[in-house]
Amino acid sequence: QVQLVESGGGLVQPGGSLRLSCAASRSIFSTYAMGWYRQAPGKQRELVAVILSGGYTNYADSVKGRFTISRDNAKNTVYLQMRNLKPEDTAVYYCNAENARYIYWGQGTQVTVSS
Repeated sequence: QVQLVESGGGLVQPGGSLRLSCAASRSIFSTYAMGWYRQAPGKQRELVAVILSGGYTNYADSVKGRFTISRDNAKNTVYLQMRNLKPEDTAVYYCNAENARYIYWGQGTQVTVSS
């Protein structure tokens, strides 16, 4: 079993920045892909960014050049650095850990971009 705990959400003005954190309860990055998803009201959950066990990263087109996913293996923590935030980035952001056998989700953290 793996617990994922997100933090770092909040209210930010357009053009601002936030960094989300996802702390895993144990060391899993060598065997799990870690992702950040988001879900806006009335919309389906969508993949924002992913980092594979080997370090490869990929991003949704809507966030490329603005968001950066990274991880700290020693802290069992994955980050999502978000810059130049837009109102359309408003959503609940979820951390995800997934491999061929298991998938785990965090509880989510709200990000609101508004003036």
